[in-house]
Amino acid sequence: MDGLPATLVILDYAAVAVFGASGALAAARRKHDIVTFGFFAAITGVGGGTLRDLLIGAPVFWVGRPGYILVCLAAAAAVWSFGWGRRREVSLLWLDAVGMAAYAVVGALKALSLGVPPFSSVVMGVLTATFGGVLRDVLADEPSVLLRRELYVTPALVGAAGFVFLRWIEVPVMVAGLAGFAAAFALRAAAILFNWSLPGFPGRGPPEDERA
Repeated sequence: MDGLPATLVILDYAAVAVFGASGALAAARRKHDIVTFGFFAAITGVGGGTLRDLLIGAPVFWVGRPGYILVCLAAAAAVWSFGWGRRREVSLLWLDAVGMAAYAVVGALKALSLGVPPFSSVVMGVLTATFGGVLRDVLADEPSVLLRRELYVTPALVGAAGFVFLRWIEVPVMVAGLAGFAAAFALRAAAILFNWSLPGFPGRGPPEDERA
């Protein structure tokens, strides 16, 4: 991606690989064929970035750089070859946290670099970090990440907002990027370790006779 420091480029590709692997794991749970593995991996890996680019009117990042799709396919091949088990799923949970944190920063950075206002850039960072997972869950007929009580979107929001704020006060992009990444990853890690979640709606549900 043009204009990204080398470290953030590495995080960008790492995020694509991790999300691609999570898509392939969803296909593995359903015992799909190798083609579906690749499709799930690609949709999950580049889905968030594709939505971001379409919304901000930028060229879709992977069209001119097929390496992103190749990374997704490599992740799918690795899952197909080595299978999946409890240990790999736990490892992937942590790698997914890394990918989410990286994508939150990279998505916000790309939006800012194209003149998108700060608030909208934060939204773009969150969408980049989460939309691929939403697509994966819909395709795999699993509960969407948006409907789970665990903290997932919130860490992406914290990372993207922190990065945009630091850039707004003119902190160097590398420092701001690493700080945003660290904030998002730390909050997601705490949610994994301690089962943190936001409180649910405290109001009463509908009366019994309205729940038909």
